[in-house]
Amino acid sequence: MPTYQYKCDACGHEFEEFQQMTDNPIDTCPECGKKKVRRLITGGAGVLFKGSGFYTTDYRSQSYKKAAEADTAKSSPPKSEKSGTKKPSDSKS
Repeated sequence: MPTYQYKCDACGHEFEEFQQMTDNPIDTCPECGKKKVRRLITGGAGVLFKGSGFYTTDYRSQSYKKAAEADTAKSSPPKSEKSGTKKPSDSKS
């Protein structure tokens, strides 16, 4: 449900109201009680998508990316252990 901004032309009181899109606009000022309220046209709120499934470069700081890479590296075994082969430095000749 969107938040609408209103302003009373009689007393100048500005307020926000959380309403359904199908609700009728408010026409009575909660401050002075006069029917001089109008809905303001605003730019709306920005949308911020977070979580997995979005581009890794969006809305993430460099420190967050480094911490995530370090965390991933700790939880997954090295490539040589995954494939079942040993590193050349691990074998003794």
